[in-house]
Amino acid sequence: MVRDGYFYGFGCLLAAGVIAWLAAWPYAVPLLLLAAFFLWFFRDPERQIPMVPGAIVSPGDGKVTEVSLVTANGVSRRRISIFLNVFNVHVNRSPIAGIIRDIRYQRGLFLNAMSPHSAEQNEQNIVTVEGEAGTVIFKQIAGLIARRIVFNFKVGDRLACGQRVGLIKFGSRVDVLFDTDAAIQVKLGDHVQGGATVLAVLPVRQFASAASTASREAH
Repeated sequence: MVRDGYFYGFGCLLAAGVIAWLAAWPYAVPLLLLAAFFLWFFRDPERQIPMVPGAIVSPGDGKVTEVSLVTANGVSRRRISIFLNVFNVHVNRSPIAGIIRDIRYQRGLFLNAMSPHSAEQNEQNIVTVEGEAGTVIFKQIAGLIARRIVFNFKVGDRLACGQRVGLIKFGSRVDVLFDTDAAIQVKLGDHVQGGATVLAVLPVRQFASAASTASREAH
């Protein structure tokens, strides 16, 4: 479980105990239910990370709401958007193994995360990870309810594929942007799991070439 779950959950339990002591236990029932919700919401299950060369895994649990071609910083990229409702696991994971090259926090609005405008206008954290198979950008995007984005690493840190990196509290969205020659493995409406579902696979030739270059540089 994420640490926040204990903070919110046990806080509600303490408040429920005080209310039950000062008044009567039926008045504490709403707080007990809220405590149970928080303890469940901040769950953090283990996941089996796929060992597929060039794989881009989902950074979060949820429903695929968009698979499209977009232009980011003048470069054409594929984008997969995933909507997380309040019932999904909200722990975020790195889509690939690699080094964090850039982190940019963008202040913005809190539109419904299902809206296409939320990808550009909502408050979000944009992370660029460079791996052996290429560079992947993923966004933690706040939603109508989500008001806090957590990211636990800094530029220069090395991440493993599927490694836990943070979370978005309550309803939200995650976007993943990558090279157009990747083979898409999901479609609109699919339900995916963070760290476990392969969204796309970058070409093996690209993976092999990058690995070869890195080997020559090491020598």
